[in-house]
Amino acid sequence: MLRFATAGSVDDGKSTLIGRLLFDSKSLFEDQLEALRQSSLKKGLDFVDLSLATDGLKAEREQGITIDVAYRYFTTPERKFIIADTPGHVQYTRNMVTGASTADAMIVLIDARKGVLEQSRRHAYLASLLRVPHLMVCVNKMDLVEYSQTVFETIRSEMELFLHQLDFQSVRFIPISALTGDNVVEPSERMSWYTGNTVLRELHSIEVIGHDSNNPRLPVQVVIRPRPNELDDHRHYSGRLSGGALEVGDKVMVLPSELSSTILRMTVGFEQRSRVEVGESVSIELADEIDVSRGDMIVSDSARMAGTKEIFADICWLHSKPVSAGAKFLFRHSTISVKCILAAFDYRIDVNSGRKEEGVVPSLQMNDIAGAQLRLSQHAFVDKYIEDRTTGSFVLIDEFTNETVAAGMIR
Repeated sequence: MLRFATAGSVDDGKSTLIGRLLFDSKSLFEDQLEALRQSSLKKGLDFVDLSLATDGLKAEREQGITIDVAYRYFTTPERKFIIADTPGHVQYTRNMVTGASTADAMIVLIDARKGVLEQSRRHAYLASLLRVPHLMVCVNKMDLVEYSQTVFETIRSEMELFLHQLDFQSVRFIPISALTGDNVVEPSERMSWYTGNTVLRELHSIEVIGHDSNNPRLPVQVVIRPRPNELDDHRHYSGRLSGGALEVGDKVMVLPSELSSTILRMTVGFEQRSRVEVGESVSIELADEIDVSRGDMIVSDSARMAGTKEIFADICWLHSKPVSAGAKFLFRHSTISVKCILAAFDYRIDVNSGRKEEGVVPSLQMNDIAGAQLRLSQHAFVDKYIEDRTTGSFVLIDEFTNETVAAGMIR
């Protein structure tokens, strides 16, 4: 299974591309197509607007934009896909970060008429920060520039210069027209100068590589206490396993107490298991009666974590109000929330050039990307984001409004 997200500036055709993929791969049911036809007629269109296949909110259909992340699923004989259609508007960048955070690949669309825009660069940079391994740059609306190879090569050269300093395992460039279907599922006869794969063929060829470390991490979400008169009087500690695997009989340590025990039993759903893998939600029973509560971390005794009160991270500021050093927030990491101070900003990223602006950074504006120092009120057990995307990421929450104001990747 491949998870991929679409990104890029507003009106670059992200929703239309996904609609075209669903339509041409015959993944839309007849009743869905009829609903799209009716919606298109209401908008006064003489064609089926495939972008409506992902825009589910009433406001999205009225304004013709994507606001929230829309997830769609489709299957071909070769592969299963989960698509995250993310918004292009600047004020919805937080939703784009959400959609990209679990992706194996990112498709950044660029309008052939407009060329590379700041939001195109920002989304590519965020994909790199989020450790999305594969990037596909689709130059869309080629039908509006007469399928010009010169336009495509100019955009490709400019984007390649920017992407050279970013960290992707693979980068692909494809000229497409999502509206007409050129090079989306079938090769384009009108762009015979392009000899590469179509979008769907490239999606089939991408190798899925695990993002999680081999170190077992189980953030405890729920402690299930035994009911009265139950034969089983052990407590169950439930959560989603991040990284590695656990087996019955493994020695584990509970953090922050550093108390050790052995796994007695494990349950996934109603099934008892001797082994669980990364990504599975599991309930664990320990051989010893030790104090474990929500927010604790169960780790392998041979792969311990160090607690810290000081964190260095790359953050993306998502709120419309600027922030200055010294501001206080809730640091939400895994299943814990602790108070923290944004102590200082080490640098800010110029998304147009990709360079770090070193020196004094007095404040961050919405969608700024910066290196930050955070001081926590108590120890948190974290990993580097490059080693584990789950235990290496966090969000900052405004204590008074409960709004998510920043997303962070721990360095």
